[in-house]
Amino acid sequence: MVIGGLALVAVFGLLGIVDFATEWLWFDSLHLASVFTTSVGWRLILFVVGAVVFFLIFQINAILARRFAHTYHAPPARAAPTRSWEDLLAQLSSQMTERGEYAPLIRAAATIAGLVLAFLMGLMASGNWMVVLQLLHMTPFGVTDPAFGMDVSFYVFQMPAWRALEGWISTALLLLVLGMAGVYALVLTYELAANWAQAGTWLPRAVKGHLLALAAAILVLIAANHILDLFDLVRSTRGVSYGASYTDLLVQRWVQYLLALSAMGAAALCIISAFANSFRPAITGVAVWGLTLVLGGGIIPAVVQSLDVKPNELERERPYIAYNIQYTRQAFGLDRVEEHAFPAEDAVTRAALDAEPATVENVRLWDPRPLLLTLNQIQAIRQYYQFSSVGVDRYQLEGKYRQVMIAARELNPDRLPIQAQSWVAQQLQYTHGYGVAMSYVNVAGQEGLPQFVVRDVPPTGLISIQHPEIYFGEATKHYIVVHTGTPEFDYPAGDQGAFTTYSGESGISVGSFFSRLLFALKFGDPNLLLNSSITSDSLLIYRRHISERVRAVAPFLRLDPDPYMVVADGSLYWIQDAYTTTDRYPYSQPYRPTDRTQRPFNYIRNSVKIVTNARDGSVHFYVAEPSDPLIQTLDGIFPDLFSSTDQAPASIRQHFRYPEQLFQVQAETYRLYHMTDPRVFYLREDVWAIPDELFTGQRQPLAPYWVIMNLPGEPQPEFALILPFVPGTRDNMIGWMAARNDQPNYGRLVVYNFPKDKLIFGPLQIETRIDQDPTISAQFSLWNQTGSRVIRGDLLVIPIGQSNLYVEPIYLQSTESPLPELKRVILATGSKIVMQPSLAESLADLFGTQPPGAAAPSPSPTPTATAPSGGVQTVQALVAQAQAAYNRAQDALRAGDFAGYGDALRQLQDVLNALSQATSGG
Repeated sequence: MVIGGLALVAVFGLLGIVDFATEWLWFDSLHLASVFTTSVGWRLILFVVGAVVFFLIFQINAILARRFAHTYHAPPARAAPTRSWEDLLAQLSSQMTERGEYAPLIRAAATIAGLVLAFLMGLMASGNWMVVLQLLHMTPFGVTDPAFGMDVSFYVFQMPAWRALEGWISTALLLLVLGMAGVYALVLTYELAANWAQAGTWLPRAVKGHLLALAAAILVLIAANHILDLFDLVRSTRGVSYGASYTDLLVQRWVQYLLALSAMGAAALCIISAFANSFRPAITGVAVWGLTLVLGGGIIPAVVQSLDVKPNELERERPYIAYNIQYTRQAFGLDRVEEHAFPAEDAVTRAALDAEPATVENVRLWDPRPLLLTLNQIQAIRQYYQFSSVGVDRYQLEGKYRQVMIAARELNPDRLPIQAQSWVAQQLQYTHGYGVAMSYVNVAGQEGLPQFVVRDVPPTGLISIQHPEIYFGEATKHYIVVHTGTPEFDYPAGDQGAFTTYSGESGISVGSFFSRLLFALKFGDPNLLLNSSITSDSLLIYRRHISERVRAVAPFLRLDPDPYMVVADGSLYWIQDAYTTTDRYPYSQPYRPTDRTQRPFNYIRNSVKIVTNARDGSVHFYVAEPSDPLIQTLDGIFPDLFSSTDQAPASIRQHFRYPEQLFQVQAETYRLYHMTDPRVFYLREDVWAIPDELFTGQRQPLAPYWVIMNLPGEPQPEFALILPFVPGTRDNMIGWMAARNDQPNYGRLVVYNFPKDKLIFGPLQIETRIDQDPTISAQFSLWNQTGSRVIRGDLLVIPIGQSNLYVEPIYLQSTESPLPELKRVILATGSKIVMQPSLAESLADLFGTQPPGAAAPSPSPTPTATAPSGGVQTVQALVAQAQAAYNRAQDALRAGDFAGYGDALRQLQDVLNALSQATSGG
């Protein structure tokens, strides 16, 4: 058993050494060794302090327990006179001699138990390393709470430290009491067995004193806990709003003081009981504390709440509702929202449309979800490539500010042919993805497919990419070894493919046997030792998933789930937003994420922009909100980790976006906290809601969406993230919020309030009107019955001029192939709804003629069967168009493309109608 235990300790020790060494090498390869040493160093310090302090306390108490237990004597036939403390202590030496044969065993058991428990208490202490560092480097918020006048930093930084200390001490006391009970049980087993009936009465006075001293320590800790609970009232949920309420401050505050005093009094009575050789004072003290806890902790506040507060709730709670509104708006950055009136006229005018060509030119017709399916069909190129997500961004293209959609072409080794799924293929050869697909948001070609800005392998298009390799991304999870004797596959070219050698600097040298052994043990993979292609120049690269990579460096940041790809200076970069959050901001209403694995928070800032090079894996943390006290504190802890955004390349900074997740959180909070009057807030007179839309036939909340537009009153178009609001449970719109993304207005939130005395259609009402349009409804029914499926994209509400333009793209997807094609564009404004094959045609139908900006770049023209609206067509030309349309219909039918077949037939019908008019002279 001893040998087995030693072997187990050796194995865990070896694994610990391997983990430490490999982590050090990984952080050092990122030039972030100081982050690792800070974390590990403070963990080690706290572990040692926690373990040593507990072990010393445990051993001192164990020694006292053994000696006090040896003062036990079996009760005599009649009561013996009370012995003094001096008599009891004088007998200790002789008692130890009398029972000396048990002493070594008891000492060994106590020492082993103390070491094991000290190890556990050391681990518990080391787990609070971040709490301690934040306490040591805390930055004041400059905001005080209205209940106790404490700076918010007290609640965010100091209270967690006090709670951690309280938790450690309470655990230590519990283990100490259990440990001492074990020591007493070992020493007194024989005597207690012989005199069990009277053992409780005749416990030695020293033993009673020891136990009462431990009880007094527990009561002192309880008193401290009552004081900490006092300050936690600023996060109370008793009242009608979050935070300390009327009852909390009028009653519960003083109850906490009384509870703390009663607990301290009970602790003092325990000490008195030790000297009085009677449990009565201690029992009395604990009983008084318990009665105070029952009456003051539950009954009295509940009575006040029921009899005084509830009948007069608004009057009593009004100031505390005001605090909740004020501090929630501060914590979520809503106190910086700029509010404006928006007239929301009945319909967009042609003059307004002509005045904003950039808005028209950037109307988003491609929804990320169907576009992702399309890209994986037409731009994945090979089965082992995949697109995992689609991002929305903006670029200067051909002299214009254009909105685009971009996706990274990553390598998925699970999609390799079975014969290629060997260790060599996955770890040495297929090492990286390649390039991106970038397309305009508002253009589709003749076949209903996106028009690309960058496409194919190698990437070609309007933007030059010199380094298209993607070694780090969202789908890269396995480790690789580069600079080996096995060439890396670069991209498919001809029958053989192109090969390359990794040119980045990231990676850990595995040229030596020792380093290879370390990582073979870490990954449990002997191939690292056995493969002969690994040379002295070889580098091992792991943690290639960008979110995993960032979490390993900065686990104290909350990461946005939607990183996006950027092309800058001929290279590919991932940008990921990170947040500093806390759930301890006083009076601020907590936000509970839909993802139940995420902790609620009631303060959030987008304090960090994280940029990861897709080729070499270098990671840079740029501070985006330097005024945030949380990021200032973290910067003090890790001075080598964070940089100013001014140090980011300009080509990267121009692609920083306001995070969609943060905007969603703020919008959901603002729908209630735009009400700043406590009475209106209490009565919920003006609650807003996020509108619903229809997607693939299912009702779902409308997500925020990106637009390039002229905000009302602004002279220049800008990239904005917007979201409409509806009033409560009704579907008409009441306003919309926008987050500005371009300098110098980056990060500014604006809300445009609609008039409350007239109806402005909301997204779901427009969806209903679309369903009720007989022409559109019939077309949808036809498509859904011809081997295809209609996908209705996001319904976008785009403010133009003084009104709103509603846009919904319509896609067709064959039931046999997941290849959605953009086939129609629905536009609505005022009382008019139109549906045409393209945005330009829908705008022309809506306004009579095509407005500026509607004619987006298009692929090389292809013949169309639709007769032009102007000019006279010759019979010969119309016959040729009819023949072309018929041929396309036959080709689509043979390919099983029933949607394309239906389109070709409709085009043929149009041409035949034109031919009939031409031949009849009409």
